[in-house]
Amino acid sequence: MMKCMYNHASAKKIVRKGYDKIATSYAAARTADSDSEDIRLLNLLVERLPKRAMILDAGCGSGRPVTRLLAESFAVTGVDFSQEQLRMAKANVRNAGFICADLSYVPFKDEAFDAICSYYSIIHIPRDEHSKLLMGFHRILRTGGLVLLCTGAGDLNEDVGDYLGSAMFWSHYDSETNLRMITESGFELVWSGIVKDPFDSAASHLFVLGKKK
Repeated sequence: MMKCMYNHASAKKIVRKGYDKIATSYAAARTADSDSEDIRLLNLLVERLPKRAMILDAGCGSGRPVTRLLAESFAVTGVDFSQEQLRMAKANVRNAGFICADLSYVPFKDEAFDAICSYYSIIHIPRDEHSKLLMGFHRILRTGGLVLLCTGAGDLNEDVGDYLGSAMFWSHYDSETNLRMITESGFELVWSGIVKDPFDSAASHLFVLGKKK
């Protein structure tokens, strides 16, 4: 087994500082194509939700485009631990609530949400925390609630590299392992598929729609 070079605290510090630094350029890149395949996948979630559903956008970033699209029809709470990203989110999406928090320790009561959406966030969390994260999502979802998750598609214990001019940390399992972990965390698989990153043509991600049993 490959030895981890970064402990959890240092890895998360890299991510937090990185997203603070690249907030403006990242927001511009992610909103350049509002009709990309990953954004269209939101329909898989939206079409299954009741009116006035309460949604958690886990790792909301600047709020564009995901939080803003969801907030057009639902009550949305965005969570991120980048202060600069949250500052932008509060300006970009005035009809949603925002909280600064680490996704590994979601500060919500049991069964607080009808759905959880998480785009391009889990891949920045040390992967040995992913199971705990999924169990946390399961806890705060109501029975029958839905998750739309973006996870890694390949095996990567950890990596640090340049991303838009700043250091960034990534860590994730392969698709098969991710699907198994999601089901073992108490979710029924509704849909899954590999999607190309619209910003980085060399990267692909596993998107999963799951339902809490």
